[in-house]
Amino acid sequence: MEKFGKSQSVKRVEDIRFLTGHGRYVDDIAPDGALRAYVLRSTIAHGVIEALDVADARAADGVHMVLTLGDLEAAGVGVALQATVVTNRDGTKGAEPERPLLARDRVRFVGEPVAFIVADTLAQARDAAEMIELEIADLEAHVVVEPGGEMLHAEAPDNLAFDFGLGDEDAVTAALDTAAHVIKVPVDDNRVIVNSMEPRGCYAEPEGADRLHVSVNGQGVWGTRDKVAAMLGLDKAQVRATNPDVGGGFGMKAMDYPETLLTAYAARALGRAVAWMSDRSEAMQSDNAGRDLNSVATLGFDADHRLVAYRVDTIANMGAYNSEYAQPIQTELFSKVLPGVYDLQAVYMRTRGVYTNTTQVDAYRGAGRPEAIFVLERAMDAAAREMGVDPFELRRINFIRPDQFPYTSATGQPYDVGDFDRVLTRVMAEAKVAGFEERRDEAAARGKLRGLGLCYYIESILGDPAETARVDFEEDGRVAIYVGTQSNGQGHETVFAQFLADHTGIPADRIRVVQGDSDLIAKGGGTGGSRSVTVQNTATLATVAAMVEGFTAFLADAEGVPASDVGFDDERFRIAGSNLTPTMLEVADMARAAGRDDLLSVSKRTKLDNRSFPNGAHVAEVEIDPETGVVTVERYTVIDDFGNLINPMLAEGQVHGGVVQGLGQALTERVVYDEDGQLLTASFMDYGMPRADDVPMMYFDTEATPSLYNPMGMKGCGEAGTVGALAAVTNAVQDAVWSRGIREVQMPFTPHRVWQMLRQAAA
Repeated sequence: MEKFGKSQSVKRVEDIRFLTGHGRYVDDIAPDGALRAYVLRSTIAHGVIEALDVADARAADGVHMVLTLGDLEAAGVGVALQATVVTNRDGTKGAEPERPLLARDRVRFVGEPVAFIVADTLAQARDAAEMIELEIADLEAHVVVEPGGEMLHAEAPDNLAFDFGLGDEDAVTAALDTAAHVIKVPVDDNRVIVNSMEPRGCYAEPEGADRLHVSVNGQGVWGTRDKVAAMLGLDKAQVRATNPDVGGGFGMKAMDYPETLLTAYAARALGRAVAWMSDRSEAMQSDNAGRDLNSVATLGFDADHRLVAYRVDTIANMGAYNSEYAQPIQTELFSKVLPGVYDLQAVYMRTRGVYTNTTQVDAYRGAGRPEAIFVLERAMDAAAREMGVDPFELRRINFIRPDQFPYTSATGQPYDVGDFDRVLTRVMAEAKVAGFEERRDEAAARGKLRGLGLCYYIESILGDPAETARVDFEEDGRVAIYVGTQSNGQGHETVFAQFLADHTGIPADRIRVVQGDSDLIAKGGGTGGSRSVTVQNTATLATVAAMVEGFTAFLADAEGVPASDVGFDDERFRIAGSNLTPTMLEVADMARAAGRDDLLSVSKRTKLDNRSFPNGAHVAEVEIDPETGVVTVERYTVIDDFGNLINPMLAEGQVHGGVVQGLGQALTERVVYDEDGQLLTASFMDYGMPRADDVPMMYFDTEATPSLYNPMGMKGCGEAGTVGALAAVTNAVQDAVWSRGIREVQMPFTPHRVWQMLRQAAA
């Protein structure tokens, strides 16, 4: 590990800024005097707009603009948000209904934008919104996650967004027909609201004679720049997009929403800065939701309990429209890890997406991989119980062995390396699995139910495999590294500076990390898919190599020696036969004095040929009070294989955060719509975010098998905690209630739902 980073747990340098109130969040840095925008949203889930009169609102005090869809079209701007669609089983494309920036003729979910008001103050914009005459004739709402019902879009008969298939259906059917054991398991993956600490927001301002600056608290800037330019008919060079500090993204902020584009249009049309900021209830109604799919998993085993076939049938909720990545998430991304860590080639998945009169669904931490692993690991646990096999041993029997790597999965993923048996053995020791029955008996003596649950996950790093790094030596003796990723709270300022320091000897406190500005960084992939550290540091490594090459040639020329006599040991240059041992900063000063400015800014772009595959084992131990239904997670143990680590403390923090989000979905979070499409959980009074007392102390460590697919041997860690947590907790709950005759459990395990489940079983 010495060659590729010192693997030190360095404290996050950006936390000082955040904790002392000096963070640069988008609503804090909006220009002084910026006009404020407010969105009039539908309060009806499905209906025809019969009247929309904004005349009184336009005449209201302080109002500068009121926009409807007709106004945008009259101005000749693009009014539709774009989304990626998948290929159906029959070779056609998934449905592509228009998703307008503001409602066209009909509303399809509570919270859909109808009009956009810009005024001197937010209060004036809100007051003007109340003056808008909006009449909507109700249509029947379709909120059940299944095909059929009142049609939302003419392009989608039966509200079917797509019908996706992958694998050899006939081969899987044949294998299941002859299998010694066949287990079928229903698995529901409940919808969650992302609830980032900082809600969505943006501002836009004219910049110079013919440019526009758009600042958004998202997960990258280049998509925003390109979409704003396309909407307004501008050249990309006329739009500057920036991304300041962000209080959480989690996939929900990876795409652009109507408000960003409307704010950009308003600022350009008015020639004034315009700012918009969501409030919490507005966010809960309009932010992309996560998960929300129902699956049936079927596993086939031979007489020796080896997997011979796996089939998944899923219905996924798209919400009212296609969000930007929604269709690929529960299809293509789900398939990336469909067979998990098991030596299994006969798989088939069918996923149907349906439109409902609810908020759109898109990426949420893990984006398809938590959903896939949850289904598989729930099914593996159920199979172990039905066949009378120890759940840990059933996994071990079916693991891909170390000698089988590199291994191409049934869905074509090139797993490079792994030692799943070693990780499982370690997690069993750390979780004290051998002593669990004694702990179960002790709990029973207190009238409690205790359960142990395992999830062994694997995930695929996603996002753009290419990235650029640029290092500038500045005149004040400091160094700036320009990166194409975007921190959403992961600690990038610390880890990128630390990595550059490790490979150059430049003190980390003299390194400035620059991100989130499309003028300063020509291209980047942003954050998402656990890509940032692996992909960005690959580019940094190539940039450092170019810096060393350039400085080596410069020193050789200056000293009159062959370049082969000059070496660099990650801290100093050394010249054979000379006592001269300059640091990289000292050579930069020498180059500046010699007029070699070409050596003072170095940039390289790299592309990974393959993605890495983090994996690991989560073990949850829960206790249930049957009198109240309260589920308590008593112990939680994680052993991950993230390959080589740069900063173990930051990796552990990412795992902790991911696990907590998984615990929230498993135990407390539940989105509920009524039959009319009204969101009943639109505030924290009704929506159960996990709290500190819902989370146990966690044990975390790593058993590394370095990846072969990047020079540092890293695997990515940002989403892994969530990928493993859902099944670990659910399997633990299933284990706890098995003795009560309960053979099926579904998240979330809120006290009332668990209490009802136990009472029904008793009856």
